[in-house]
Amino acid sequence: MTIKHVLYASRELAESLAGNPYMAVISITDPGTPEANLDPLFRHVLRLSFFDAIPADEFLPAPMVGMFDHLMAIQISQFVKELHAAPFDISVMVHCEYGVSRSAAVALFVEAFTGAPLAAREFTYEANQWVIDRMLQQNPTLSIDIPSKNAAHERRREQERQELLQLAQKSA
Repeated sequence: MTIKHVLYASRELAESLAGNPYMAVISITDPGTPEANLDPLFRHVLRLSFFDAIPADEFLPAPMVGMFDHLMAIQISQFVKELHAAPFDISVMVHCEYGVSRSAAVALFVEAFTGAPLAAREFTYEANQWVIDRMLQQNPTLSIDIPSKNAAHERRREQERQELLQLAQKSA
């Protein structure tokens, strides 16, 4: 496996990071906004522009201006495939404006495609379903599991339970 880690972030966070030639970036912005100002040391960057929207009717004439479409899904699939086949280890960061739904959806795809662990996976419950569905149309053998909204709460409760067990063992 060449892709070792996957993470997702807001545009603000991505723009504040020092570049790293061993971290690829999938940069998602809104149509009509400037490209994200990423450090030039990020050498592997795929830039896409689409709205965080889900059509009311998926049978509307395509492509709808500003919507995520199958061509973008192909671009992401090819980018990830090429990175994963590279002869060096690399991480992938996906960012969008707020780091909530578009970036979470693409990060879940990268995780499913590569098997690389996705940081803060439990917070991807708001992943954009339209984006996930288009990615799965391009990669029908994959399965993308979106965590439940309670996953983050359950993780925190488990951590608290483990901490209490450790305290009880120390005091025994």
